[in-house]
Amino acid sequence: MTLESLPGSSGYLDLFPERRMSYFSNPYVLGLTVIAGIGGLLFGYDTGVISGALLYIKDDFEIVRQSSFLQETIVSMALVGAMIGAASGGWINDAYGRKKATLLADVVFTAGAIVMAAAPDPYVLILGRLLVGLGVGTASVTAPVYIAEASPSEARGGLVSTNVLMITGGQFLSYLVNLAFTQVRGTWRWMLGVSAVPAVIQFFLMLCLPESPRWLFMKNEKDKAIAVLSKIYDIARLEDEVDHLSAALEEEQQRKHTVRYLDVFRTKEIRLAFLAGAGLQAFQQFTGINTVMYYSPTIVQMAGFNSNQLALLLSLIVAAMNAGGTVVGIYLIDHFGRKKLALSSLSGVIVSLVILAGAFFAETPGSSNGIYGWLAVIGLALYIAFFAPGMGPVPWTVNSEIYPEQYRGICGGMSATVNWISNLIVAQTFLTIAEALGTGVTFLILAGIALLAVVFVIVYVPETKGLTFVEVERIWKERAWGSSYNTESLLEHGNESN
Repeated sequence: MTLESLPGSSGYLDLFPERRMSYFSNPYVLGLTVIAGIGGLLFGYDTGVISGALLYIKDDFEIVRQSSFLQETIVSMALVGAMIGAASGGWINDAYGRKKATLLADVVFTAGAIVMAAAPDPYVLILGRLLVGLGVGTASVTAPVYIAEASPSEARGGLVSTNVLMITGGQFLSYLVNLAFTQVRGTWRWMLGVSAVPAVIQFFLMLCLPESPRWLFMKNEKDKAIAVLSKIYDIARLEDEVDHLSAALEEEQQRKHTVRYLDVFRTKEIRLAFLAGAGLQAFQQFTGINTVMYYSPTIVQMAGFNSNQLALLLSLIVAAMNAGGTVVGIYLIDHFGRKKLALSSLSGVIVSLVILAGAFFAETPGSSNGIYGWLAVIGLALYIAFFAPGMGPVPWTVNSEIYPEQYRGICGGMSATVNWISNLIVAQTFLTIAEALGTGVTFLILAGIALLAVVFVIVYVPETKGLTFVEVERIWKERAWGSSYNTESLLEHGNESN
């Protein structure tokens, strides 16, 4: 078997087209994906629900109403927890497995939800926010890796993107829950506490699921790994996949060195992979997705509508568009490719941000002409329509597949931490920059960052559509050391598995 015909690669599937698998072809893999993706649902729900809950928290606690710092702390403490959870979650993934990391995230998240719902004062509430952040951060690392390692490579992009669909679905659900509990006694306690329900459901469902077959292989539990793989592939492809994993394991064992964080920066091919992965995560946030989401009520006011109910309705529509766009991304990412999808998405984002900036520049204080407000609404809608299918799922998908087996958890955790840090920076600086420079200039800055992102993707991000993990690893070795580096040894592994 040559390198070009490794199981799951495009060359292999050209030789054996009957072995190609689609997104819906295996109910077991799809069920595994959805259950693991509940972590994404928690991610989205937690980031979305606090905006509505905070209105009622201020009503219950006068000290919160009088302190902008306490309000910001309640919101941002979950981001702080997510950074810590993402950073430590990578190590937990590699040391104890993807399944145990998910179970731990569920326990921590459930504890946080209970603490928030029962909080007697804002300081206990902040502790609860920290705990749910820890759970969300761990889940944001674990779910994409777990799904990727159990997925056929030709359907991997769509399956991993399902986790992003769960994130956007969680945000939409949070707005619905906020709306549902507005007239219920103890409003914000229900809003925050109900998030424990999906965490408990995932915990018990995960107990019935296996560990990642690739992680089992790397830990020399081959029998268990083969038992899992037999539920994913038919017998003809199963043998090839097992041979392929055995070759990858043999290569890893030949290296025989302890995984260390410093190796990510010392080893050139891993450093290049991390640069691409972490860069995508940073640009996902710095191109303004959360800024645009948070700013939607102000854009409605620009259009001449001051109703709070209309602002809430727009938030629901924006969240629904975000989720709908992700569904489109699930289809396109394995047909169109990661790199092309990211570039087309960023191109649309740039145009949309320029339209938004133009609307803000043209609108004059006290003007009653609503045409520019409607132009801003159109810019917002276009932004979500372009961002959601591309820059929403692509960074998470690419990060789940570009790192060597031994470093997949650590690097995934580090890149997710970059995402959370970038998210926090944007959330904390947008209004300050907008007040200092003007909203139109701020959106132009975001458009400039999106233009930089286009250059970054062209230069640093390879196309990984349909490639096996070994083939992706070879890309980084060739970029680091030249095209002839290690090709012979990889070919030998291919021949051994023949």
